Amino acid sequence: MRLTIVTLAIATSVALSGCGVGEASVADTADVEAATRVPVEVARPVRADIYATYEATTTIASDADAPVLARAAGDVVELLVEEGDQVVKGQVLARLDGERLRLEMLAAKANLNQGHGQYERYVDLHDRGLVSASMFEGLKYDLDALEATYALRKLNYDYSSIRAPIAGVVSTRNIKLGQNIGINDVVFRITDTSELIAYLQIPQTEYAKFAAGHSASLQVDAVPGTRFPATIVRISPTIDVRNGTFRATAFIDNQDGDLAPGMFARFRIAYEKHESALVIPVRALVEEDDQTSVYVVEAGEVARRTIETGIESGGQIEVLSGLAEDDQVVVVGQSGLRNGSKVLASMPLEDSFTG
Repeated sequence: MRLTIVTLAIATSVALSGCGVGEASVADTADVEAATRVPVEVARPVRADIYATYEATTTIASDADAPVLARAAGDVVELLVEEGDQVVKGQVLARLDGERLRLEMLAAKANLNQGHGQYERYVDLHDRGLVSASMFEGLKYDLDALEATYALRKLNYDYSSIRAPIAGVVSTRNIKLGQNIGINDVVFRITDTSELIAYLQIPQTEYAKFAAGHSASLQVDAVPGTRFPATIVRISPTIDVRNGTFRATAFIDNQDGDLAPGMFARFRIAYEKHESALVIPVRALVEEDDQTSVYVVEAGEVARRTIETGIESGGQIEVLSGLAEDDQVVVVGQSGLRNGSKVLASMPLEDSFTG
């Protein structure tokens, strides 16, 4: 009887020890603990200059935009530029049939030459006292009139060549070859796009924050993902009673030609600068119970810490108190955390891991 019981016990022990695949096993304690950690992404606060900003929208324009007027009438016989061409001040853009004007100029020149010859002959007679003073003065006045007539005829002939009043780009051509145009017809438009201008309407409640010299930047839909620098150059001293706003004028350097007049732009104006401020990403904030806080990783666990914030700009926010530069702040994954939660924290930019 005893022998049978012992044999059964030994057989049972051998069978249990020989169990194979699929048998439950006790996991390592460390593996269980690691498996319960919450993966999060962290970042350290950094020191940087941060600006308080105000955003506004408007259409940008050119401060140098001039219509080209015809100073003489006639048929267009030559077109020398097209829309989009760069021109300099005084460059000939088109020519009119100025033959009649040329002949009038030549006739005035001939009359002037005749007047000069007559006047020179009477100078000698006047010096010898053979011509009265009144007659001699009359000849001089006639000569002055002939000179003025010639200058006017020459100017009218010069107007048959239509010239650019400013340097810039030809933005509009309103005439065609062979077209008959009249005096003061708008034939071209020249726009200088190297420096653009924008007029920003800002609520009067913000008036004290702005001053000439403040820096700004803008974005346009035509060049997505790019910000262009601008400068506030003038602040209007008066308020528009119709809408309660004041006007701030911004200049935009456009030497590269990436922007064009008429583009709709979104401006960001920096009106207050905090140097070497402690900043963190805005996405790290946890807003609850009228308190602003963040989760800080300490020895593989998180602690919720209330902070005081300042200026927010460009996805970053200033921390006035509550954090140190060597703290690791959770920026991704904090939604499911609470005080004491165990985390597996990563800092991709530094390629390091803690927790």
